[in-house]
Amino acid sequence: MNVNERIFVIGDVHGQLEKLVRLLRDTKLVDTTLSWTGGTATLWFMGDFFDRGPEGIAVVNLVMRLQNEAAIAGGRVESLLGNHEVVLLAARRFGRQTTTGPGGNFVADWQYNGGCDTDLARLTLEHMDWIINLPAMALVGDWLFVHADATLYTSYGSSVAEVNQSFKTLLQEGDPYAWNELLGEFSRRREFVDDSSDGAETAAQFLHKYGGQKLLHGHTPISHLLGRVPELVTDPYIYGDGRCVNVDGGMYLGGPGFVYELPLKS
Repeated sequence: MNVNERIFVIGDVHGQLEKLVRLLRDTKLVDTTLSWTGGTATLWFMGDFFDRGPEGIAVVNLVMRLQNEAAIAGGRVESLLGNHEVVLLAARRFGRQTTTGPGGNFVADWQYNGGCDTDLARLTLEHMDWIINLPAMALVGDWLFVHADATLYTSYGSSVAEVNQSFKTLLQEGDPYAWNELLGEFSRRREFVDDSSDGAETAAQFLHKYGGQKLLHGHTPISHLLGRVPELVTDPYIYGDGRCVNVDGGMYLGGPGFVYELPLKS
């Protein structure tokens, strides 16, 4: 990875548009007009653009535009699928059909998870198509990117390509039972943590299955793992014998968020 291959990562945004804009400006990935200035750099988002914050649609609109602008400049803006994208689509698609989730139906489950009425009202077919085509996982050099700190992905395929196709097929089809099952799987977290007897080994096996030397994820706020005040979380949490990197800064909890730049290879 050379200086022209800089890769930046931002964790769960959860509708915090102002914080996202500040992060992008401070990193000089956008200018004062919010136009892409990152050149040939790559910017990855770990999913969970929606819920628990007021501007989920505005966040996605910005990301979609920057994706186009970066491509013209020779850079890239990429995103993973998070569980909050799935729960929003489920509320739109299935309404009040019964679930086994905390609300008892898809709309109530979405509301329980911090759903914002304006996001659902402003969700367009273009947004939905963009979300459906987001990958669930990605290999980026020696890194495996996933949204959740859980092995739920193993239920959907034995390779990155298989998992991504399974997720896409599920989201394109209208089986509410499969959607309900996926959302239940997404409730899992903390499966690689050091205080688990086999956390590091689970991470190692997960990496062996899908590739990569290190695992990068969001989903679980760092402040919850460390018992730290969210406002003080400004760096990723590295754990699992150094294999795992958590980039969920807990922006919706009051954290300022941060941009993580993947270390350059020597």
